[in-house]
Amino acid sequence: MKHRIFALLPFFVFVVIFAGAGIISKDFYSMPAYVAFLIALFIGFLQNKKLSFNDKLAIVAKGAGDVNIITMVLIFLVAGAFSGIVTAAGGVESTVNLGLSIIPPQFMVVGLFIIGCFISISMGTSMGTITALAPIALGVSQQTSFPVSICVGAVVCGAMFGDNLSFISDTTIAAVRTQGCKMNDKFKQNFFIVLPAAIVTIIIFFLTTRHLSYTVEVGDYNFFEVIPYLVVLIGALIGFNVFAVLFSGIILSMIVGIYNGSFSFLESFGVIGEGMTGLFEISIISIIVACIIALIKENGGISLIIDVIKKSVKGKRGAELGIGILVLLVDFCTANNTVAIVIAGPVAKDIGDEFGVAPKRVASILDIFASVGQGLIPYGAQLLTAAAIVKISPLAILPHLYYPILMLVSVLLFIAFRPQKDNKKPVPTEVEPAEAEAETEPIK
Repeated sequence: MKHRIFALLPFFVFVVIFAGAGIISKDFYSMPAYVAFLIALFIGFLQNKKLSFNDKLAIVAKGAGDVNIITMVLIFLVAGAFSGIVTAAGGVESTVNLGLSIIPPQFMVVGLFIIGCFISISMGTSMGTITALAPIALGVSQQTSFPVSICVGAVVCGAMFGDNLSFISDTTIAAVRTQGCKMNDKFKQNFFIVLPAAIVTIIIFFLTTRHLSYTVEVGDYNFFEVIPYLVVLIGALIGFNVFAVLFSGIILSMIVGIYNGSFSFLESFGVIGEGMTGLFEISIISIIVACIIALIKENGGISLIIDVIKKSVKGKRGAELGIGILVLLVDFCTANNTVAIVIAGPVAKDIGDEFGVAPKRVASILDIFASVGQGLIPYGAQLLTAAAIVKISPLAILPHLYYPILMLVSVLLFIAFRPQKDNKKPVPTEVEPAEAEAETEPIK
């Protein structure tokens, strides 16, 4: 069944069901993504009569049991645990108030963007950042002559910065694990691509708000509560083992929370569990998608996609642009950048191997294009949440989302002016178990 478009039927079924339900109900979260993926997986099992049901089970089990998928799921759960415990310990509120206390009033909107960058890169979640900062953005708007859409736009921009870069972001984890590269290699590659976009965003926010004057009341903060964030951020940047960094953050957050009376020792485990629950869905989705991709690959669907891209593009630049467009379109259909990366990641890996594109470049391109899409679609969770908190339309926020647009410009320039010496020889198409296991070792 190689090179037959029929092999891609499970993916088309998912898009029709998920996107169709969103269009009909005008709510892209009315249909749980994992339900749509389960239906798509069922369709995959009905294909290829040459294989028995048990043979297909063996194929999907091998796909779901891939070391990258299992590692990714475990990191999701531990990252969720850290996010839950550090928030309950007061880390988010103290971090926000600390940032506000050191920012001059004339730079307040710029400050909202910068604080959003710091919190999102520390927490690894754009949704958590928006939830924490959107009420503050509303307060800044109420105390000043700033339109609330500008203030919230700065928050969303900052949230997407860290969502694309953080070592504990589910998008970063998915991009790195699907490509089999090192976390800090992807971070360095990614950071220098988006840094110009962040700098220009700061300039734009400053120029558009500098003529307005205002005062802002800042709440209390406890620097002790900010320490877990700093430890995780610094440890990740240095290149320590991601599990060691996250567990250190969890333990420190437990100590902080128990010390300041936020929760007792026994209650802390319940808080950790609640944090992990927040990432259960994406963990299950990752496993189901791995099963679907395994069947599609077995039936020749992946080979078909690679052949189409090979005929449509020329050289490494074309391959990189093709990967970016692929994940961007998937994000438009799924309204979830992590899901988009999980779906497009295996295909991008094969394309990268075929054209000799370094895994860290593929991971960066995947993450950036997915974040661009997620930061601009008005039906995505980020804009819907921000708009709901401040009670405005998501469309009102769109004109002020400078960072996702500039991020797209940056990555297109990155592709257009790529160094020709990069990764001349194609990388292996398979990640050996020993090599994959080495990814969990401390990075020197």
